[in-house]
Formats: sequence, C-alpha cells, structure tokens
Amino acid sequence: MIDLAAYLGLFLSALAAATILPMQSEAVLVGMLLTETYPVLALVIVASFGNVLGSLANWCLGRWIERFRHRSWFPVGDRALGRAQGWYRRYGRWSLLASWVPIVGDPITVLAGALREPLPTFLLLVAIAKVGRYAALALATTGFVS
Repeated sequence: MIDLAAYLGLFLSALAAATILPMQSEAVLVGMLLTETYPVLALVIVASFGNVLGSLANWCLGRWIERFRHRSWFPVGDRALGRAQGWYRRYGRWSLLASWVPIVGDPITVLAGALREPLPTFLLLVAIAKVGRYAALALATTGFVS
C-alpha cells in the first residue's frame, strides 16, 4: 500500500509540474531514487506518464484559449498572445522538444494547443522530451538506468 501511495505521489507531482502551476517534480523523483527502494525504470515511467499527461492538459487549455481571449479577466493581452503565437509559428513543432525546460516549457505546450498542433505529433515530441529529461535525471542520480 505504501508503494502505491509513493508512486501516486510521484505521478501527481509530475502531473501538476507539467501544468501551468508553478511546481517541480524533480525533487520527488530524486528523493525516491535515493531511497533505492523502487526500480529506477518504474520511477521514470511513472514520472514521465504524469508529466506528459499534464502537458496534454496544457494542450487542451490551449485549444480553448481563443474562447476566452477577449474577456476582461484573461491573464494575457492580445499583443503578448500574438507575439507568443508568432514565436511558435517561427520555431514550429520542434520547439516541443523544449517542453521539459522550466518556465518556458509549459507555455509552449499551451501554444501548441492554441495553434492546433495535431495531437499525435504533440504527444510524440512531448514524450521524447519528458522521458529524456527524467531518464537523464535518473542517470545523473544513480549512475545508471535499470
């Protein structure tokens, strides 16, 4: 039961960290890796799955962003949103490989949704980025990935 709760905690921290919420999941993963209680591969898979799912939530948010763009409470002005969309159009879908980068990665995934990046392409590129980041973190922490 404790193992399930630990994996669920990792999953939820990775999910929340990938949304527009200001959170980090790396410390949770590293802490669990350092206990040497859990299989490294299982931790990387759970964290990656949660993080990709959180990015999918951002993509969905982006798909709906135009509905609320002109509301008074909308947090981003037309000019800033236009600049961001221009940036994404310039660098394209390959910028999703930077979706793992703190601060800039989450807005990239929202923009991908707003600009109607096809879901299969989005998921593939984001999964490569997220799995790669967690695998590198696991490798740096443990010295190997098993």
